[in-house]
Amino acid sequence: MPDGGVNLDLGAGGAARIPPAAWLTAPGQVFSFTRAVPAKRDYYEVLGVERGAATPDIKKAYRKMAMQHHPDRNPGDAAAEERFKEAAEAFEVLGDDSKRKLYDQFGHEGPSRAGFSGFQGTDEIFSRFGDLFGDLFGNLGGQGRRGGPQRGADLKTRVVIPFAEAVAGIEREITVPRRDACEDCDGSGAAAGTKPETCQTCHGQGQVIHRQGFFTVQTACPRCHGEGQTIASPCRGCGGTGVVQKETTLKLNIPAGVDDGQTLRIPGRGMAGTKGGPAGNLYVVVAVEPDPRFQRDEFDIHSKITISMVQAALGCTVKSPGLQGEVEVEIDAGTQPSHVIVRKGKGIPVLGGRGHGDHHIHVEVTVPTKLSGDQEEILRELAESFGEAVSEKKGFFSSLRKRKR
Repeated sequence: MPDGGVNLDLGAGGAARIPPAAWLTAPGQVFSFTRAVPAKRDYYEVLGVERGAATPDIKKAYRKMAMQHHPDRNPGDAAAEERFKEAAEAFEVLGDDSKRKLYDQFGHEGPSRAGFSGFQGTDEIFSRFGDLFGDLFGNLGGQGRRGGPQRGADLKTRVVIPFAEAVAGIEREITVPRRDACEDCDGSGAAAGTKPETCQTCHGQGQVIHRQGFFTVQTACPRCHGEGQTIASPCRGCGGTGVVQKETTLKLNIPAGVDDGQTLRIPGRGMAGTKGGPAGNLYVVVAVEPDPRFQRDEFDIHSKITISMVQAALGCTVKSPGLQGEVEVEIDAGTQPSHVIVRKGKGIPVLGGRGHGDHHIHVEVTVPTKLSGDQEEILRELAESFGEAVSEKKGFFSSLRKRKR
């Protein structure tokens, strides 16, 4: 597993230390980390767009930055490579509605709540955005290179959890079908005691050049099929591919406070790379089942209780659902309909361990639709004491009086 585990960036706008976390483990293993995070520039500034820019404009700005700072256009330029990665990070956040909303509200800390904290290298960027930009990366190099170590593809899976588990956090086992490095040949594709050899036709380039008059045509090497290497004795375990298909069971720690649709990014748990290249990443989309008792708003929750008009007038104590079970709520005398009682710090845990949201209890007051004779008389006496006009009592004699009028 690459260094860094699941990198939750908690340094909004500046340097910070990432708290230790055991996010993903293979059975019997726990990985934890602590490292410093450098200060980051504003993502809108990185791409040169306004804060209200539309998604197509953000995509256009990123494409321009990616072409300008692409490593193949700036060989040996470390600063250009850093700008290339910075632009990709900015686009990953601003090009995604949920991550952008968190960034606008919480700064650089926000995207970590959706499981994103940057890219580990340019290979990961090529894998992430290669399909989106088509020939942009392929023509410039990046993923299109053959013959050397290739990063594995990313994987995406989905896990469904109840609302209560999203609030409290939960450890879940997930089974992921993936291609992993062959253990027999350590991913080389060659049988034990042998190793891949440099292709004698293309001399390891993976491509050959044909000249036809004034034209020069470059094609994949017909002998090594563009790999740059040949395997005389393929590994029996993988047939010379260097990878095998298997199902891997992983333990996933879902943090308390995760929201529906958020994605956890697990470095190094995607498809295995080829020829010793690094593995891709695993993206786990969390789906949270709703709880009919609560309505979530960021890290606040809303619920409602219903009381009678008498309870609202005189005050009472009623029970209300809470995240930790039922709680008793004091209703003050004279409480009005639509009144909201706020229980500070009794909402959903904020990702990163920075407190809790609030619990908002909305009070609904009901009016009886049927009254007994005694109850009606009591209410009429009450109305008279307040000097309030009410409808006449309905009955046979009241109807006669209205006809005489």
